[in-house]
Amino acid sequence: MVFKRFVEIGRVAYVAFGPHEGKLVVIVDVIDQNRALVDGPCTGVKRQSMPFKCMQLTDYVIKVPHSAREKFVRRAWEKAEISKKWTESSWAKKIEAREKRAKMTDFDRFKVMKAKKM
Repeated sequence: MVFKRFVEIGRVAYVAFGPHEGKLVVIVDVIDQNRALVDGPCTGVKRQSMPFKCMQLTDYVIKVPHSAREKFVRRAWEKAEISKKWTESSWAKKIEAREKRAKMTDFDRFKVMKAKKM
């Protein structure tokens, strides 16, 4: 198995759990083997230290220098159209479908069952 997603400056990551669950962040600096300095200028995540355990690396990489300011990261994010690419990805669509299914009531599940039988 060949690894394709490496921890690097500019790598976009999905926050899997924690207070910013479900948001995208950019790795701005690697602090140590367990934590990174991340910034999410377009998703509302302020610059902070975050453990790698609560992040899932995506295929998207933004070209930003080491320890870039928020303004520069925001410009690079918008130039690369990361938000648009993320919403079109199958990963984001699966997460959205899972959330939609979790919000269904018993009656909604009944209607879906009846619709599938037709």
